[in-house]
Parts: sequence; structure tokens; C-alpha cells
Amino acid sequence: MITYRLGNDLDVDQVIALYQSSTLADRRPVKDRARIEQMIAGASLIVSAWDGERLVGLARTLTDFSYVAYVADLVVCPDHQRQGIGRELLKRTRQALHPETMLVLLSAPQANQFYQRVGFDHHPRAWRLLPGEELK
Repeated sequence: MITYRLGNDLDVDQVIALYQSSTLADRRPVKDRARIEQMIAGASLIVSAWDGERLVGLARTLTDFSYVAYVADLVVCPDHQRQGIGRELLKRTRQALHPETMLVLLSAPQANQFYQRVGFDHHPRAWRLLPGEELK
């Protein structure tokens, strides 16, 4: 049975292992333990999914709890996917916010269909400035 928890009190090694089990490891600093610790500590809202004592899912969100919430990470370990865990993590994230708060995110390439299936609409005007790039 999967249980869900709110809060940033997570074992960083379990978080790293969860990222490494997924494609997010390619886009997160999993080899820099201190940065992962800071990512966890600095998140406004974390909802985690547990199979016993094993961390199997995580939604890490940066938000003002009122207008907008940026879902920075949504990750479910591969052997627990297609069980509704990702959808439940998003549902519980939304429940922790003001009812009119907008959820936004940048999708991992393999997750585009998932977000469309659970009700997100595609927004073509996302912009980013990568590390090392300068403002002009």
C-alpha cells in the first residue's frame, strides 16, 4: 500500500536513488549531494510517496501558495509507474495550495503524454536561461 507524506524531511540518499532510477537523473545534479540537499530544503512544498519505508515518488514544488506553483520535479520510480502515484502526487500538491493556484511545469521529454492525459494543457511560451548563459 502506498502512503503519502507532506514535508521536506527526507533522506537525501533516498531522493538521489529515486532520481537515479528515473530519467530525471540526466537533468538533476545527482552527483552533487549538497545541491540535492539544498533543492529539498528550498522547496516550498514536497509531497512524497512511500511503499513501506521506500521512497517511490516525489513532487517538489516552488510556490507562493496563492497564485502559481511550479512543479520542479515529479518523479515515480519505474517499478511503481502506471499505478496512479504521479497523478496522486499532483492531486495532493494541488490540495495543499489555494484552490485558484495555477500549476506550471517543464515536462521531461518522456512525460509529455502523461501531463496531457491528466489534464494539463500545453503552453508554447515557456522560456529559460541556462547556467552559464548571460542576459543580453
